[in-house]
Amino acid sequence: MNKQFFDNLVSFLRRSHCEFREKATEWTCRTKSREIPTAALLLGVNVTDHDLTFKSLSEVIQNNITPYVASLQAKDCPAIKNLMQKLMGQLMNCCVDVDSSDEEDCAQVSQNRIRCSITSLISWYENITKKTDSETPSRKRTSSRHLQFPPVVVIFKDMESFTTKVLQDFIVISSQHIHELPIILIFGIATSPMIIHSLLPHSISSLLCIELFQSLSCKEHLSTIIDKLLLTTQFAFKLSEKVLQVLINIFLYHDFSVQNFIKGFQLCIVEHFYSQPLSVLCCQLSEAKKRVNSLSHSQCENIRRLPSFRRYVESQESEKQIALLTSDNFLKEAVQKLLEDLHVYHENYVPVLRCLHVFTSSLPKYPLGKQIRELHCACLESRVWETEDYESSLQLARMLNKSDLVTMLQKCVEIFVSSSGKDFDKVVEKLKDFLAQFQKLEGVCQEQEESISSQKELQKKTDLYHLQKTLLELKESRRSKKMTKFEMLRFEVVDFIDSLVRNYLVPADHKTLHEIMYFNTASAVREHLNAAPRIALHTALNNPYCYLKNQASKSDGGSISNKAPDVCIAYKLHLECGRLINLVDWLEAFSTVVTAVEGPNGDAAVSDQVDDVIHARFIRAVSELELLGFIKPSKQKTDHVARLTWGGC
Repeated sequence: MNKQFFDNLVSFLRRSHCEFREKATEWTCRTKSREIPTAALLLGVNVTDHDLTFKSLSEVIQNNITPYVASLQAKDCPAIKNLMQKLMGQLMNCCVDVDSSDEEDCAQVSQNRIRCSITSLISWYENITKKTDSETPSRKRTSSRHLQFPPVVVIFKDMESFTTKVLQDFIVISSQHIHELPIILIFGIATSPMIIHSLLPHSISSLLCIELFQSLSCKEHLSTIIDKLLLTTQFAFKLSEKVLQVLINIFLYHDFSVQNFIKGFQLCIVEHFYSQPLSVLCCQLSEAKKRVNSLSHSQCENIRRLPSFRRYVESQESEKQIALLTSDNFLKEAVQKLLEDLHVYHENYVPVLRCLHVFTSSLPKYPLGKQIRELHCACLESRVWETEDYESSLQLARMLNKSDLVTMLQKCVEIFVSSSGKDFDKVVEKLKDFLAQFQKLEGVCQEQEESISSQKELQKKTDLYHLQKTLLELKESRRSKKMTKFEMLRFEVVDFIDSLVRNYLVPADHKTLHEIMYFNTASAVREHLNAAPRIALHTALNNPYCYLKNQASKSDGGSISNKAPDVCIAYKLHLECGRLINLVDWLEAFSTVVTAVEGPNGDAAVSDQVDDVIHARFIRAVSELELLGFIKPSKQKTDHVARLTWGGC
């Protein structure tokens, strides 16, 4: 997904140092002004994906430009000394294409403590380039993918987190030695390129020759993943509307992380194949038919219990109903046919969905959403043709001009021709027939101008009230006059697309045996991915048996067991208190609970010793509650603590 982005960056790196050895005019001018070639990468706010992006970027640079790449993070570089240590440590382990003796030298250098300074770095670079230059021609060919006198590329993964002083010092030092050490900087930016000028004064930023690179947005990555994983017949496993909506909402409202979305998708796969006994049939059609023949009687009974299959049985004749419910062989034959129908449904669903998206995404407004994932969710949720948004989209489509309609029809023809569906030969012929009729139309300039003007008028109306009012006015005006040939043909095209939608975009839960392929337990996904730390913490402290599974810590009702962990006892006692908690009263209650069953055994000395132990246990429990954020010291009274949490979970 980042191929174009990486290609542009590699091209920039080649341009920056292609003439370093020859000292050409461009490079001489640059070194006179001491400018450092710098690439500013705008990666977006999905910070959790940046590590994978930088890892791939480092591999691309090492394979095509230079073996000397260092990746730095702000947490490892609080000062310029730490930065130089990290930089030199990574670079001196970058010895590639060397023989065994060189490897031993390199290992010896990395093991010895060397002075981390720019002078040491320059000396190392001169030695390593001389050694490479003196290699035999056969060894040079092995490293021909690298530039001669390859540059040193330094990647700042999270530029916003670096301190200003560290960045300034490193840039000034690198600029002063740019003629000896060809260095290139890469800044990873999550927010805005203006952060460079916010962190660096003009005197420092003027030392950088900055070029901006914009990666694809995380939403485009998400659309690509959904397109490759869900809107395809290559994989039998599918997600229901509710599960897909949970994953998309976590993506859009939490972290924008593509990696986490894929992990959520993997979780759905594991949950489906673990919890659904019939998931053994969730595979390609040829393999599924073989597995149907080997189903056991218990698995056949599981099929008979599926809600979709029970609806299918109820719709059959009485004789067939009896055979489906009593004969396993007859059931297996029916299941094979039903699985084949389900696979055909998927083959037809995807191209028709793409065709509908071509129309809806080209409208001046987006009642059904602009992204195909939104349209896919709408089709999975219910009969999309029964929704008001769909009706609004049809009305807008009936006002498109000729050029837009022709373009859409051409895209739809390409979609259906490239699809694997078997029922689309007649559809393609019909669409080509529409295109031929549009080409024959003459004298439609007036109709096109009216359509364009109405379309521009619709674009001006941004609120829903004016949009509906304009649509009603256009509808009434069309009733009062006779439709032209162009308008009639346009209505035929829209009606034909509408018929395709009604025939092929039936919701998946209306298909028999959809439970085998569709994972629809959204609650399980939400439980795993939507963390609720306060609820988990309250459950653990209020009912430790839930996690420990220890019968001794089990309590009935609101009672407090003296066998529970000390922090649980202190927590349940603090729930009974008000805003301020008296530590003495709290200690007495704690001691009462702990010694409730022990009784008056032992002499006074032992009793004093037990009191000291209980006191120490209480102090530790209170400290743990303070660490967890339930209480804090009070400034009003020194022997009290303030309670911080209220209400139930």
